[in-house]
Amino acid sequence: MPHLVVKDVVAGYGSGPDILTGLSLDVEEGKSYCIVGPNGAGKSTLLKAICGLVNIRNGTIDFEGETLLGLRADQVLQRGICFVPQDRSLFPDMTVRENLRMGGYILKDRNEVERRIDEVFEMFPILKERASQHAKTMSGGQQQQLLLGRALVLRPKVVMLDEPSLGLAPKVSKQIFDSMNQLKDAGITIIVVEQNARMGLGYCDWGCVLDLGKLVFEGASRTVLDDPRMAELYLGTRRTGSEK
Repeated sequence: MPHLVVKDVVAGYGSGPDILTGLSLDVEEGKSYCIVGPNGAGKSTLLKAICGLVNIRNGTIDFEGETLLGLRADQVLQRGICFVPQDRSLFPDMTVRENLRMGGYILKDRNEVERRIDEVFEMFPILKERASQHAKTMSGGQQQQLLLGRALVLRPKVVMLDEPSLGLAPKVSKQIFDSMNQLKDAGITIIVVEQNARMGLGYCDWGCVLDLGKLVFEGASRTVLDDPRMAELYLGTRRTGSEK
């Protein structure tokens, strides 16, 4: 049985048009998924729909056999689904450690929060080295690791990342995807929207191609990467800019 089931979802922003137009996707536990497609395909909207940030107009989203429809974003988070947006929404004037503590704000046991922060430091040694450094003074790659670390404080079951390599040098992007693989090795399901399709598909287990708000095709990442439709439609240029 799939871990997360998105079924015939229609969704959009406010009174605007539908961005997702009947999208269905099954996500299995412990695998990594790369969502690719042209600008406007609905990639980011899919993640926001799952985590409760976009109004679902039709369809269903179930996680571990229970519906997510009607839940606020914090309630979805409490169920183990963590969303890491592309805007690196850190607290810039707080230290690394303080940002990590904010990741555990819904936990009542402060000692438990500190224990989990120590676990994050084991996974990301650079964060331990920079524990007293303000987030705004860190490099883009270090900030992205801090975002991942903050998500880990809640010990999520699913981590969804929106454009994690955006604006980063190729070497730094590789470090971020290596970090994501560490999360997968720890048993966490990964769903990543990635504008660098070659890199994203090169790291993830499964590729999902969206267009016009629907899933066009999917398969093992290598199969998707080698598909002629990808070469023609999606991998010819490196897309930039915002996308809903």
